[in-house]
Amino acid sequence: MHVPDGFIDAPVSAATGVVAAGAIAVSLRGARRELDERTAPLAGLVAAFIFAVQMLNFPVAAGTSGHLLGGALAAILVGPYTGVLCVSVVLLMQGILFADGGLTALGVNITDMAITTTVVAYAVFRGLVKILPRTRRSITAASFTAALLSVPAAALVFTLLYALGGTTDVSLGKVAGAMIGVHVLIGVGEAAITALTVGAVIAVRPDLVYGARGLEQRLKLRVNGELVDAAPQLAPVRSSTSHRKVWITGLAASLLLAGFVSFYASSNPDGLEKVAADQGIDRTAKEHASADSPLADYGVRDVEDTRLSGGLAGVIGVGVTVVAGTGVFWAVRRRRTASSQAA
Repeated sequence: MHVPDGFIDAPVSAATGVVAAGAIAVSLRGARRELDERTAPLAGLVAAFIFAVQMLNFPVAAGTSGHLLGGALAAILVGPYTGVLCVSVVLLMQGILFADGGLTALGVNITDMAITTTVVAYAVFRGLVKILPRTRRSITAASFTAALLSVPAAALVFTLLYALGGTTDVSLGKVAGAMIGVHVLIGVGEAAITALTVGAVIAVRPDLVYGARGLEQRLKLRVNGELVDAAPQLAPVRSSTSHRKVWITGLAASLLLAGFVSFYASSNPDGLEKVAADQGIDRTAKEHASADSPLADYGVRDVEDTRLSGGLAGVIGVGVTVVAGTGVFWAVRRRRTASSQAA
């Protein structure tokens, strides 16, 4: 759903840029409360994983594909404020290095793909975990539902932005119907990827899942025929080696997905591209400012072999994203530590 330059006019693009900048500023402050010595490196990994999985377009309908947006996954794993930052880092790397998503439309893309998906998904997720039984399965189920709803929500926000600043004269009703319809299907894929990933992390290190904090079932003891809460038990100590294994495993998976599996991804246009072509929205699309980037279109310039070119681009993208993301989140974490010491 990366919006290119030219789809949305300058005033609305500028307004969404202000919204995006404000949301990032708020998220930087909020992330200080979410990040600790365990989750700061994990947040950088989440950004890299989202980058990798976004390269894996999956077919959803005749001639149409979809890919992960990632807001739900990031919010549940590392927190909603950090989640906004994770997806924003991915969008920034994609726009600058890979000419994916317009630079003048960066505010639109952050508002739509980072802010909307994260806010909607986390609100749905928190609402569900409050009413569902306090189990790991409930967290996984809530993750599935939250991710499913976040994608058509992003499609609706794009439609609203297009109604305000669209550069072509097309039927908004047709655009809304087409966008929401196809993105409901894409949402199913988003939900499956999110639930599987959250479930996998919970199975290995539930303490690393932000959305699972405070959901442990209290132990009950029967005393004089009545069930009472047992005294709180100390949580088992998790070794740093186990934490490093999770990080290394996640990075290896990201590199494998971006460097090898991405070659087998669907080549069909994604939901927005298909709707734009069908409705004539793409008539005003402009050439990307980074179209001459050595990594434009997820290939390495001058590498003739298509599979090798795409694989190298994916590996480079994962590496750059994990370094940039980890750097941002460690800086936020250090800022929190410095503020605590000053207080």
